[in-house]
Amino acid sequence: MTSRLTLGLQHVAGLALTLVFVLPLFWVVVASLRQPGLPPATTVEWWPANAYWDNYAEIFRILPLAHYIGNSLLVVAVAVPATLVTASAAGFGLSQLADPWRRWVFVASVVLLMVPGMAVWLFRFQLLRWVGLQDTLWALIVPAFAGSSPLFVLLFYWTFWRVPREVYESALLDGANAPTVWWRIAQPLAWPTTAGVMILTFVLYWSDFTNPVIYIYRPDLYTLPIGLQILKQMDPTNWPLLMAASVLMAVPIIVLFLLLQRFFLHDLSLGRLLRE
Repeated sequence: MTSRLTLGLQHVAGLALTLVFVLPLFWVVVASLRQPGLPPATTVEWWPANAYWDNYAEIFRILPLAHYIGNSLLVVAVAVPATLVTASAAGFGLSQLADPWRRWVFVASVVLLMVPGMAVWLFRFQLLRWVGLQDTLWALIVPAFAGSSPLFVLLFYWTFWRVPREVYESALLDGANAPTVWWRIAQPLAWPTTAGVMILTFVLYWSDFTNPVIYIYRPDLYTLPIGLQILKQMDPTNWPLLMAASVLMAVPIIVLFLLLQRFFLHDLSLGRLLRE
């Protein structure tokens, strides 16, 4: 009886926590269906009296959002796989280093993680100008070939480091080289981490506003976050249109999370490794 009560309380608490995160998204959708030009509702509105779905078509008529979405999709289509490969390979290499080199590289990665992004804006601007990538979509993609963030490298490192070394050593004794061990042995064991890094990387590049503002000048290369800012400047008080654009921004992230969240329940997930 006590175990059933505990299980029931856990489900209730989980449902309550889910509602805390889902309700704001639901109200954004509701606000996007209000009549154009109406201010935000002053009370809780569960559904508009006359849902106006044409708001979504209107934002595509006002701005070339389809083109902006295409640019954003192109960026994430290249940046996400590049980040997964480079961050995973770097994390595996770090996990195979012997002390004290591994400790020093780990500390350096943590220090780099604490460096604010704005500190490298000027250096990256000059570097991209020297190599001729400024004002191209490659200016947004290039960081992916360096792992995008030290955090992603550390996540893979922690996963690979928790795998018993005997697994890697047995593969090496069978004649496998280091790249083969990484790709055939280590990487399949890191699917939960891969799914998490994939989502984080997608969010990083999909919602990136600062880098396109700094490195992109041609309107035909604008990404979706820039398009949302342009829409806001054109009609800052038309909240239904702004909310409709926000829904378009959030939907791909939500869909990707729903598709990949099952990997977080894998037996070899990082969460279980941390509890052991």
